[in-house]
Amino acid sequence: MRAGKLDRVITIERATTVIDDAGTPQPSWATIATLRAQIVKQSADEFIRSEGGGTSETAIVFRTRYLEGVRLDDRVTYDGASFDVKELKEIGRRRGLELRCIARVF
Repeated sequence: MRAGKLDRVITIERATTVIDDAGTPQPSWATIATLRAQIVKQSADEFIRSEGGGTSETAIVFRTRYLEGVRLDDRVTYDGASFDVKELKEIGRRRGLELRCIARVF
């Protein structure tokens, strides 16, 4: 993987629970790693849901160096937006990782 193509910075986050000042558990996101990445493909599709509302869904594929332990319930934050990880693909033998992600805007 060529370092020159890794021209973006992404953050991989995992869902966690923190205790607030009142002692109540609150859902939160913890940073797992901050990585250099390449955007491979980006597209936007409009979906009309049966509930009568419209949803805009943006799909994006990030390619980065291999990182052990990334899961499908993690999320990627890039350029102020959060993306759910929908698919993980290992490139070569732990040479790289493709993260296929989707962001939804309601």
